[in-house]
Amino acid sequence: MASNQKFRDLQWVLQAFETESLNLHSISFYLSQPVSGCYQETENSMNINISADCLDYFSLILLMLGPAKSTLSSLRNLEFHCVEWELQQVQNLGELLDSNFNIKQLVFRRNSFDEECLSEFSDILKRNGAIKEVMFSESHIGTVGATLLAFALKVNDSLEELQIWEDSIGSKGAEELSKMIEANSMLKLLTIFDSSSITATPLISAVLARNRAMEVHVWSGESGDKSSKVVEFVPQNSTLRIYKIDVSGACRVACALGMNSTVTSLDMTGVRLKSRWAKEFRWVLEQNQTLKQVTLSKTGLKDKGIVYVAAGLFKNRHLERLHLEGNRFSGIGVEHLLCPLSRFSALQCQANITLRSVTFGGSRTKIGRSGFAAILQMLTTNETLTRLAIIDDQSMRPDDFFRIFKILEKNASLRCLSLQGCKGVRGDRVLQAIMETLQINPWIEDIDLARTPLHDTGKADAIYQRLGQNGKTETEPENDLLKDMPLTEPKSCRLFFCGQEYAGKATLCNSISQNFSSSKLPYIEQVKTLVNPVEQAVRTVGMKIKTFKDEDTKISIWNLAGQHEFYSLHDLMFPGHGSASFFLIISSLFRKPSNREPKTPMEIEEDLQYWLRFIVSNSKRAVQQCMLPNVAVVLTHYDKVNQTSQNLQTTVTLIQKLRDKFNGYVDFYPTVFTVDARSSASVSKLTHHIRKTSKTVLQRVPRVYQLCNDLIQILSDWRSENYNKPAMKWKEFAELCQVKVPPLRIRSRHDNKEKIEMRRRAVATCLHHIGEVIYFDELGFLILDCEWFCGEVLSQLIKLEVRRQSSAENGFISRKELEKILRGGLHSQIPGMGSKVFENLEANDLIKMMMKLELCYEQDPSDPNSLLLIPSILEEGRGKPQKWQLGGADCFYAGRHLQCDDSSHMFLTPGFFPRLQARDFLIFQKLVHHENILAREVHLHNRIMALKNQHGATYSLEKYLIAININGINIRVELGGQLGYYIDILACSTKNLTETLRLINQLIVPAIQSLCHGVTLIENILRPECVQNLVPPRYRKSQFVPLQQLKQALLSVPAESMYDYQHTWDSVSDSGKVVLRAGFDLARDLLSDDDFREVLHRRYHDLYNLAVELQVPPENNPDEQENSLSNVVDGDKVDPSFGGLAKGVETVLQRLKIIEQEIRDLKQEIQGMRYYEHRLLIELHRKVNYLVNFNVQVEGRKVPNMFYFVQTENYSRRLVTTVISGMTALRLHMLCEYRREMHVVEDQVGCEVMHVDNTAVKCLAPYMTKFMKLVTFALKIGAHLAAGMGNLIPDLSREVAHLADSSLMYGAAGAVAAGAAGTAAMGRVNRISNRNKTGDIQRDLRSAQQWVMDFLRDRRCSTGKDIADKFGLWRVRYRDDGHIAWICRRHMTIRANEIIEVPILV
Repeated sequence: MASNQKFRDLQWVLQAFETESLNLHSISFYLSQPVSGCYQETENSMNINISADCLDYFSLILLMLGPAKSTLSSLRNLEFHCVEWELQQVQNLGELLDSNFNIKQLVFRRNSFDEECLSEFSDILKRNGAIKEVMFSESHIGTVGATLLAFALKVNDSLEELQIWEDSIGSKGAEELSKMIEANSMLKLLTIFDSSSITATPLISAVLARNRAMEVHVWSGESGDKSSKVVEFVPQNSTLRIYKIDVSGACRVACALGMNSTVTSLDMTGVRLKSRWAKEFRWVLEQNQTLKQVTLSKTGLKDKGIVYVAAGLFKNRHLERLHLEGNRFSGIGVEHLLCPLSRFSALQCQANITLRSVTFGGSRTKIGRSGFAAILQMLTTNETLTRLAIIDDQSMRPDDFFRIFKILEKNASLRCLSLQGCKGVRGDRVLQAIMETLQINPWIEDIDLARTPLHDTGKADAIYQRLGQNGKTETEPENDLLKDMPLTEPKSCRLFFCGQEYAGKATLCNSISQNFSSSKLPYIEQVKTLVNPVEQAVRTVGMKIKTFKDEDTKISIWNLAGQHEFYSLHDLMFPGHGSASFFLIISSLFRKPSNREPKTPMEIEEDLQYWLRFIVSNSKRAVQQCMLPNVAVVLTHYDKVNQTSQNLQTTVTLIQKLRDKFNGYVDFYPTVFTVDARSSASVSKLTHHIRKTSKTVLQRVPRVYQLCNDLIQILSDWRSENYNKPAMKWKEFAELCQVKVPPLRIRSRHDNKEKIEMRRRAVATCLHHIGEVIYFDELGFLILDCEWFCGEVLSQLIKLEVRRQSSAENGFISRKELEKILRGGLHSQIPGMGSKVFENLEANDLIKMMMKLELCYEQDPSDPNSLLLIPSILEEGRGKPQKWQLGGADCFYAGRHLQCDDSSHMFLTPGFFPRLQARDFLIFQKLVHHENILAREVHLHNRIMALKNQHGATYSLEKYLIAININGINIRVELGGQLGYYIDILACSTKNLTETLRLINQLIVPAIQSLCHGVTLIENILRPECVQNLVPPRYRKSQFVPLQQLKQALLSVPAESMYDYQHTWDSVSDSGKVVLRAGFDLARDLLSDDDFREVLHRRYHDLYNLAVELQVPPENNPDEQENSLSNVVDGDKVDPSFGGLAKGVETVLQRLKIIEQEIRDLKQEIQGMRYYEHRLLIELHRKVNYLVNFNVQVEGRKVPNMFYFVQTENYSRRLVTTVISGMTALRLHMLCEYRREMHVVEDQVGCEVMHVDNTAVKCLAPYMTKFMKLVTFALKIGAHLAAGMGNLIPDLSREVAHLADSSLMYGAAGAVAAGAAGTAAMGRVNRISNRNKTGDIQRDLRSAQQWVMDFLRDRRCSTGKDIADKFGLWRVRYRDDGHIAWICRRHMTIRANEIIEVPILV
């Protein structure tokens, strides 16, 4: 009765659709029924029966479904049974589908279509984007229908399932569907039940060739036979099973498998195969990189086919399991099959090292003698095979199996041996051989003897019992020392991708990964990476890590985030401790990939320089640097550039200059890679470079514990077994070592557990250094998924909105608030992962990790509830108005500019300043207390807080600023420079300048220097006006002077000028507007009293040493200085020794002590120095005058005495300080000899010396040594003896340290003295034993002067006119003493009343 009530007429259906009173999911139409009506099976499904006389209702219902909005909103499925379609009905169906996008499934059972209807339905599918599944069952669409469906699905990108049952689409229809598969990547399921199995070949070939993740099922029922499956491919388990196919079809499938990456298991059991197929399959084995298992059982392969398979194994590096049982090959086939798994000499390498399991045998396989010999050879030499199965063999005898087991005694790789059904496994001798083998070889885990005579007689039970005993753990001797752990070459290498955002790093990484994997498409040379359009538009955020294998090497690419907010994390990622790593600096040739606006060469150079400096700076910080960082440059988006572009050529030239610039800092690869990052072919050379470089780096870095290489895989397996947990507690790691790692196993309760624990921590630390895990001793866990931690956790920590979600102030936040934010932030940012993370890591664990990585800091480590400082949440304050809290005329302003010594190669990395701001608050170690500096080391923040009431101390932070106020001294520490290569320290103080600078020099500067590992900071003095007005950094970048340069300038000026020495500042303008006017500051206002006294003491020290060198005569009465000096000059005969000619050193030293004792302030010191310098200068002039007038009888002084040599190099002149035989391109010059005013003659032509022979060296060497020493003395006290020679004298300061460090060797005169220092000291070291042997000195001088006379005579320069022309010197006589001298034109004019010209008489 109920059924009758549910069966309604068609009019009711029309009314229901019109009133929209139904909520249907499925409607089934049954035509050609005896009675018309409808029946609602469930609340959401309805069957509509239409008889032959009511066919008009069918079209009417289809039309009514269109406007029925409520009905359409839930309708999903339409089924049509026994419908003979007419064109108008198909069109009505199309209108319905066009108006309803919720219909997902269409089913046609026993329908009938003519070609016109099929064409109309094809057009419907072309324009429909909602239908997911279409099924035709017994609808006889045939070849025409299949062809039309293929045309439609080439356009349709929404259909996921297509099923054609009980039909005959023919080979042509199958070919058309295969072309559709090539174009359609959205189809997920294809099921064909055809009358012929030939349809399977083109379909499965297209799926494999295009790497489609499409499930395929093909059935056939030929000639009335029962239906049978032909092909099955399930992408979920990557298994391809072929049940029935002809040889040509099998060859076509093999061709498609060559470059396939979706199939890991191929099963062709029972398919009749020929050697022609095996020849194609050889290419598959050589090319395919994903096949892990191949089953070719009972395929009828003979020797020739097996030979082809074996040939493919020689180059295969991925297949792990091969089943060949039940085939028809002989011992020749066995011999060839096992050849790639064997070695035939000690020098030969095993060709195939990846195949782990081999199965062959069967009643039709005749192993024979040659096959048996091949088995023995393989078992003797193979080191990788873990499973060998010989099934149902009838040819081998018991003696053969005896020999096999004797060979297995030395095989350490085989784990499983199966001899099922082998008739030769019988007898006590074989049993004894097996037992002895198990006694010696503990590695064999299983021996399968099922259906063998030994098993059938029950004798195999002893074998199985022994296998169980081998599985038990036995106590082994311990190694007591950590050094006993074996070391090996690491097998894991890291490649860092460095580059700005939009450089194409992620795309390049994907293309490189394709080259390392098998995802190469065979029909195109340049494979474009398939990236979702949404992914192309969205840049990669955060750090990403991609890992892949290259043979036995694991290469992981660490893609450093290019966004600026992540720069502070880059330091954390940098390798250290000899880690195997290298770098690719990636720069795009365009500003953004979305446009074609190219970067200028300067912009590319700026990109590269940043990363090169980053690499150099961090490599200097590394504790152990066993090799220079290996760097290569990659330019992306090369496909968009015209290869003849001038910009590209300029860019290559600039990169070459960078290579030269960073030579010695990095190992710069000479080739610049220009690539299209989307193309696998374009990056093939780069991939080869990565392979090659990784192997080179692994060979050069320090070795690691062998256990590290083992643990990498063990930890990977552990993650797979534990739901890919990203972290593990230390307890879990200890348990894993206990179970999986025998060397790290505690074997009994009497073992030294502390020693084992130390070993485990050493191995974990080693894994940390090579980048496999993140581990620190203090933490109770290991981070196993570095990509997750770096790319997700750290990236999210950087971006946490702490200020918005908490009461954080000045960068400080409570621990509880931070834990709450971490839980919320990580849960929301890692859906589905957050809960698993916090099952293993508590929020407190993450905070510990943050502190270890210096991302946050405790205010007070002794307080568990201490506030935490997070520098990354500090606010930017550069846009705010800046002013000093203090002010007024009584304030002093001072500043120091700390700049990287080698700023062209290094800088302060982005992670430096956050560490400076808060590193355990031990940034600064000393504080001001009243007028003295306390030397106690304390936490800065705590000290300031404690002294807040006593001294008014405050401490505040901004993103790039540390502001401190201590006892009336305001200090600002600012990070400056686009690349962060300097730090400015600005101070405003009510204290005096010295006290302010003491605070900076003893508290702040050392704290900064202590964090600059490997980077040297040079101290400079900032212009006080910049400090007072807080001039922005961009304007004050030129307003500083090096501290040492200012000190040297003071040392170079006369003593009376030191106190009033001024340093001049240049003006600064911006767009024509003057920001800072030119000005000057007195040196005493820039230096503290401590610095100024240091300058004076250094000057006294040098004068003291000079007095010792010159042996200044005694001064008995300071008031009668001139009389005393004149008495010495007139009364004593001057010794011509250049080491010193006078006596009385003790009195001079006593005078020095008296001067030092009388110093009361800076002016008194300077005044005393003026007198002392004057005295030394007089003494030096006396010696020089003696030298000039020495041996006046030599040719009547017809040539000048004071000469020197100059060598011209690269358009510059250098003074020759020593002569060597063979020297060329020298010029002889003469000095003006006017007494007390000797100097270089400007624009002097000189005379060229073509070659220096041994005779010249013998004559000139003593003179050169003594002359250069005299020049050095003169320059040390600012004498004008060698004025103008500053650009000639080379820097020999490295040779003699004690003179090179002299403070007086700087400034106007000091520049020359620096060069002469080396020679002066060398002269002292090599001075003759008896310094008072005047005869030796005279002989040296006479020899040198005679050489000059002979040389000038040979050059036709012996007359006064010749000498005047070449040297600008004239021969004169002094009126007062009658001495002869050669002087310049200027002295001839200004000293005319003191001299008489004396021409040379010919």
